[in-house]
Amino acid sequence: MGGFKALGVKADLIEGLEELGIHTPTEIQEQAIPYLIKVKEDFIGLAQTGTGKTAAFGLPLIQQIDSSNRNVQGLILAPTRELVQQIKKQLFKFTKYASNKVFLETVYGGEKIDIQIGRLRRPTHIIIATPGRLVDLINQKVVNLSDVKTVVLDEADEMLSMGFKSQLDQILITTSNSKKTWLFSATMSKEVQKIVNSYMSKNPKQIVVKSYGLVNENISHQYMVCSEAQKLHNMVEFIKAQEGGRGIIFCNTKSHANTLAKQLVAKNVSTDALQGDLTQKERDKVMRAFKNETLQVLVSTDVSARGIDVKDLGFVLHLQLPVQTEYYTHRSGRTARAGKKGISLAFITEKERPSMTNIERKLGIKFSKTTV
Repeated sequence: MGGFKALGVKADLIEGLEELGIHTPTEIQEQAIPYLIKVKEDFIGLAQTGTGKTAAFGLPLIQQIDSSNRNVQGLILAPTRELVQQIKKQLFKFTKYASNKVFLETVYGGEKIDIQIGRLRRPTHIIIATPGRLVDLINQKVVNLSDVKTVVLDEADEMLSMGFKSQLDQILITTSNSKKTWLFSATMSKEVQKIVNSYMSKNPKQIVVKSYGLVNENISHQYMVCSEAQKLHNMVEFIKAQEGGRGIIFCNTKSHANTLAKQLVAKNVSTDALQGDLTQKERDKVMRAFKNETLQVLVSTDVSARGIDVKDLGFVLHLQLPVQTEYYTHRSGRTARAGKKGISLAFITEKERPSMTNIERKLGIKFSKTTV
């Protein structure tokens, strides 16, 4: 009831939040912020994407920085360049009116490493990084993490599903043994549990917002039965019925993503594909067009979509159901963010019904049948 002040957030940070139109804490913020501000221990926060996790860990981390110490005191690890940039942008806005200046730097692949080394020579309190590029800097001995007091693993399940396990191991070993680790994730996979067992204290504080196995309740889960040949036609009909509403279509392979994007363009749907063969420059161009609403639809593979956060997406479509059940959580979580509603629609053949049933059972959701 008391807003961010009652949670222990300082007035100068609240001023920055209010300028952003953030007045009422989300559930994960209400539960995590008071604990992280007061208690210097390891922490696990399980909540879906779009629930306000950045402020949940960002505000306490900012308040714990000693601005008179020029060394790196906080480290935030995230799976993709886009998410790293987004986190920095939010934290920078939070600190707009802060009395103690907190300096932030980003580290990620796709940018010349010499440029990042140059920036890190300046006073830096918090580094926000992708694991791969940070390991490169550690190996070159150009980043000092000995003063790091807090390591935040944001979207931990996504980092592990992208193959960053060895890099996370190296980073967590390199940082001080006296550090505290805050882990935020949408799911508690076996791989995430291994990180918890290896690098966190026994029985760390854990907060679960709703059930981490369930997807956002504001999402309407639907399916349409059709042949492979009918999927494109039905998809186009659905998209055109959205009257300009935007969304993401997920495919299981790069070839499917590229082919579908070309087919949709031929059907006069403004579309582009996001997949692993793109250079960083090409990827940035696609994402810029999508965020600027030049594109109505983005076609992507599961891995390429990691860390994407685009506002006001009305739907997520599935050309095929994902190979791993937890991928459905990440896919569908791209819509219905910040309390809004959205549609997650799977185009399935009769052979794919068992896969859909398995997702329903594991995630505790129910798909409703729909037609064009």
